[in-house]
Amino acid sequence: MSIDARKIRLIMQLRRSGVTDTAVLAVIERLPREAFVPPSFLDQAYEDMALPIGSGQTISQPLVVAMMTQALELHNRLKVLEIGTGSGYQAAVLSRLTRRVYTIERHRPLLHDAEARFHQLGLHNITTRAGDGTKGWPEQAPFDRILVTAAADGDIPKELTDQLAVGGVMVAPMGNTRRDQRVYRIRRTEAGLHREELWPVRFVPLLPEPVPVPVARARSL
Repeated sequence: MSIDARKIRLIMQLRRSGVTDTAVLAVIERLPREAFVPPSFLDQAYEDMALPIGSGQTISQPLVVAMMTQALELHNRLKVLEIGTGSGYQAAVLSRLTRRVYTIERHRPLLHDAEARFHQLGLHNITTRAGDGTKGWPEQAPFDRILVTAAADGDIPKELTDQLAVGGVMVAPMGNTRRDQRVYRIRRTEAGLHREELWPVRFVPLLPEPVPVPVARARSL
């Protein structure tokens, strides 16, 4: 089966599964997912499944990418923060639908590869940072939208919700284990935060950047 045929099959699957936003579907159809997966998985690039990308991380299932993107309620004037760049695929999808994307990744090799992909695809409205995603990007806050692509153990860190603009929307998975994770949509209004449960999901955990271990130095006697 050709890549075009696989893309068409995937788009039909997404439609049947509840993806109704035509702009989201159009971006997924046009964006080359094969550019974001390891060479050994090229033949599965348009299967509706998550795939390993190294460092214990995955590129999310296309249905999850589409549903979370749709839940953000995007338009082209928005400033978006993504937590968890991974392969860069989700950030690339967002970049085609919004004004600017800021994306943070704690695994530097993954971020380096994602940056190369953004350059190759001419995605110039994505700004990257290596670091602790649980702290967000306070220098660029507030954000109109925030997407978290790793599951918080319990609640979303307050540092992230504080960076959501009034009128803004955050979409994030939460749950103590992969079996009880749920995606939530959080809206900030003048009155505070309003949370809406959307659907069950399985994500890698949202973790802070490891604290460097001091290197012991030998002392002269």
